[in-house]
Amino acid sequence: MAGKKQFDMDAALDAAMVQFWRAGYADTSVDDLSRATGLNRSSIYSSLGDKDTLFLRCLDRYAARYGDKYDAALSCAASDPLAAVRAFFNVTLERIADPGLPDGCLMAQSAMAIPVLSPAVAARAKEALGFQRLRLRAALKAGQLTDQDADAFAEHAAAVNQSLAVMSRAGASPTQLLAVVGVTIDALSQALGSTGISQRPGTGATRR
Repeated sequence: MAGKKQFDMDAALDAAMVQFWRAGYADTSVDDLSRATGLNRSSIYSSLGDKDTLFLRCLDRYAARYGDKYDAALSCAASDPLAAVRAFFNVTLERIADPGLPDGCLMAQSAMAIPVLSPAVAARAKEALGFQRLRLRAALKAGQLTDQDADAFAEHAAAVNQSLAVMSRAGASPTQLLAVVGVTIDALSQALGSTGISQRPGTGATRR
């Protein structure tokens, strides 16, 4: 049929996302994107946009894909905030352990590249990172933490989550990553205990 696109848009966006994820924004050229997607330069520009536009689309795609998983992990926060935060970190650990995906995290890559990103792309990267903190804060508030503790732990957990990807890329082992998560979970457990919420295995959070 005349005018019909001869490629799979979702597959092309996934390929571009993986390229940015693996190499970072600054070290990914349009030629790299062409090789990754199988599209020539003119097709990339006409169908996917220029490099900044395509990067924004990939960033949004990544945020939506893993955002849904983080939301699902945190959905039990009202009844069991400790299990919810543990499940949140497990989303990241499982992604890191997946041999079919690049090491690291596209969000962490984007944060480190902010000095070389255009203002629009840098703003979107900051927005995505901020939304992760808001997601965690809402979950911790639902778990009965005070505003102050929810703010502090959301900031801390978001930072730890990004550091896991950076540490993995630097060669940290799964055991080391789990140990980092464990420190955060232990601290959160103590904070929850101070609010009068006890964590009983298999029963969720209960007020003492």
